[in-house]
Amino acid sequence: MQDEHFLKNIFSPKTFTEKELELIIPKFKKISFSKSDYLLKEGKIENHYWFIESGFARSFVNDTKGNDITTDFYGQGEIAIDWSSFFLRNPTRENIQALTDIECWQLDFDTFQELFHSIEPFREQGRKKLVGSYFALKNQRVSFIADEAKERYLQLVQEKPHIIKNVSLQHIATYLGITKYSLSRIRKEIAS
Repeated sequence: MQDEHFLKNIFSPKTFTEKELELIIPKFKKISFSKSDYLLKEGKIENHYWFIESGFARSFVNDTKGNDITTDFYGQGEIAIDWSSFFLRNPTRENIQALTDIECWQLDFDTFQELFHSIEPFREQGRKKLVGSYFALKNQRVSFIADEAKERYLQLVQEKPHIIKNVSLQHIATYLGITKYSLSRIRKEIAS
């Protein structure tokens, strides 16, 4: 096993024993997606846990008028997943799509369950990721109600600056719940 393996950034040798890493890392499969490819389509059950090694993806839903609205962004080292579909085994309402060419490490549901129930640090890390995702979603939901669009944009700049630099304004605008023209105005305001 290579010392430089990307997944050792995810599953740190400080947290996992070498034996645990030898059980975990070979279970992942490296998958490449081209820009615009789907990792997950609406109506399907999420069967994979994806760690992004390079590139960017987004999740989105279609509103009642058929507009696609970005619900999240994923970049290097992040998990691209619909958590509720993955764990509850329900068809998803979201799509996850590559915004650039991406390299991912895929773990299927059954293997995830096997590792989750047999390796305590894997279980603990999985719980932390799930809880962190829940809190981020909760904070985003409250922000839509309590914050102005400019505050939401500044929060995104602070939390995910790599997204601002690498994702289209249209996708960022729908994520923030505003038009791309409003986003342009906010960006000009901040720059001056």
